[in-house]
Amino acid sequence: MRVAALVAPFFQDNTLRYLRALCALPVRAVVISQDPVDKLPADIRARLAGHYRVGDCLDGAQLGRACQAIGRELGPVERLLGVLEQLQLPLGQARDMASIPGMTLATARNFRDKALMKDVLRQAGIPVARHRRVECEADVRALLDEAGFPIILKPIDGLGSRGTYRIRNEEELRNALAALHPSVGQPLQAEEFVQGTEHTCETVTIGGQPVWHSGTRYLPGPLEVLENPWIQYCVLLPREEDDSDFSHFKGINTSALSALGMDTGLSHMEWFRRRDGSQVVSEVGARPPGVHIMPLMSLANDVDMIAKWTKLMVFDQFEPTQRKSTAGAAFFRGQGKGRRVRKVHGLQEAQEAVGHLVVDRQLPRVGQGAAPSYEGEGYAILKAPTTAEVADGLKKLVSLVRVELG
Repeated sequence: MRVAALVAPFFQDNTLRYLRALCALPVRAVVISQDPVDKLPADIRARLAGHYRVGDCLDGAQLGRACQAIGRELGPVERLLGVLEQLQLPLGQARDMASIPGMTLATARNFRDKALMKDVLRQAGIPVARHRRVECEADVRALLDEAGFPIILKPIDGLGSRGTYRIRNEEELRNALAALHPSVGQPLQAEEFVQGTEHTCETVTIGGQPVWHSGTRYLPGPLEVLENPWIQYCVLLPREEDDSDFSHFKGINTSALSALGMDTGLSHMEWFRRRDGSQVVSEVGARPPGVHIMPLMSLANDVDMIAKWTKLMVFDQFEPTQRKSTAGAAFFRGQGKGRRVRKVHGLQEAQEAVGHLVVDRQLPRVGQGAAPSYEGEGYAILKAPTTAEVADGLKKLVSLVRVELG
């Protein structure tokens, strides 16, 4: 029986969903974690073939040694999985060390190093924003000479839009450089600011061939959300027939994944449609998407995408499904400078307006701490037969619900 290991730094609720999916497969399931085994629920402990504890799951050498030790005890590890973006380089290093099939360290760098990613895509003729790797101020100036203001400045190995600055003038540039301190050892990515609507494209690839696609719209884009803490934003997964932009983008998506070296897995690509209709690749992740896109895909296709991803990564198998519904998520973000939720407005009105469409929710509670991330203090997920119903429902939710911090 195949030995498959999931790297789970800590046993959080979302991680446990992936671990349960692995344990449900006909494999010898192993978990590598920084947490002790007694933190696992009893049902998972009973189904695991092994637990290996390391000091740091982001250290590829530690993961590699863990896989070698597992191999001596249970047999060679044949698949090594991990969900988090930050794990992709350590996973590649560990696979290389322990001779495990899957994405290598070299290929993982194409997805994790944003400057290298755009270099690879540009060389392959894929439309991307003009960009520069920044090790000093002169590198930023070179991009400004070419593209002018505004530009984006962010970490090379950034996660989502965190640590991202939109630079519109000299003062903002000075402040960003002072905050980020670019150097040879800690370079940044600078790129022109692309204006347009922002989308995602999720693709299942097996042996280098795309076998299934999905796509969402960000309403609005993540950077605008980060720059405006008061914005309550949404992610919409429309019916395919209502998303002509997505169908036109599929060719670019396929070429981009091929250039980056995607072999088998689920990728998450963010892209823009400019005002003139042209399309530009923003970033690509070789892992499951965040911001509730996995549950949205599950709802819209009436499947368990976590289970399907796990089977894909372990057995290189995926049965394509057809989108049957529309789904969307509204994120409720606190307004004000306080550290706790003081009051939540509009919940009753929202329930009356769209409660019949809500299939999952985690509502903000008075007294809870302010959220540390842009996903906010709560959310609601909607499902309906048509794109228009969900889009209208999301608009009503973020218009009616207001989270007051104090």
